[in-house]
Amino acid sequence: MASKKTKADKESIISMYMNYSLEHSKKPDSVYLFAKENNISEADFYKEFGTLEAVDKAIFSLFFSKTTDLIQKDPAYLDYETKNKLLSFYFTFFEMLTMNRSYVILTLKEHKNILKNLSQLGPLRTEFKKFIAEILDENYLLKQEKVQEIQLKGLQESAWIQFLLTLKFWMEDDSAAFEKTDIYIEKSVKLSFELINIAPIDSLLDFGKFLFKEKIQKM
Repeated sequence: MASKKTKADKESIISMYMNYSLEHSKKPDSVYLFAKENNISEADFYKEFGTLEAVDKAIFSLFFSKTTDLIQKDPAYLDYETKNKLLSFYFTFFEMLTMNRSYVILTLKEHKNILKNLSQLGPLRTEFKKFIAEILDENYLLKQEKVQEIQLKGLQESAWIQFLLTLKFWMEDDSAAFEKTDIYIEKSVKLSFELINIAPIDSLLDFGKFLFKEKIQKM
């Protein structure tokens, strides 16, 4: 007689998937094998996800949603200016990544092709860009509506590139409690907002010194 299957929802499947990947040092080869090992039905899996690759993408989206839920629970958050909202997001998001560092490193270094690894960040990119649009204060945008739309898209894309660079720095950070990543976040976010205001020289030099020092130490 077949054993009774464990009921599985979206978050429990994600948890099982991450555990499977870490315990086997690789992703599941098929939905069948994944479901069999975790004693869930394939039908339950397909209610939530169409493919195994969809689980990869959902994990980073879950990190994002949990981050935004946490920062928005802070009563002071609504009164933060744009820069502090972004800093709050960064510190909370990378704390979330740190709690799941083994999985994040495994999945983002899975393929030699960097673009293939980054493809699983597609939904996160969409959500992050939407978040940037939501927190941007009008003071950072030009007044003309058509120009404003172009400027907003540019700011969203540059913010995403900054995010990817921060992610790369965090993945390579070997400092205790990833304190160098915290410094990187503070300096890079400060610089990005001063660039918008066209007053970047001091922060540019400060951030450049920090990056130069990091490169020299790793040579």
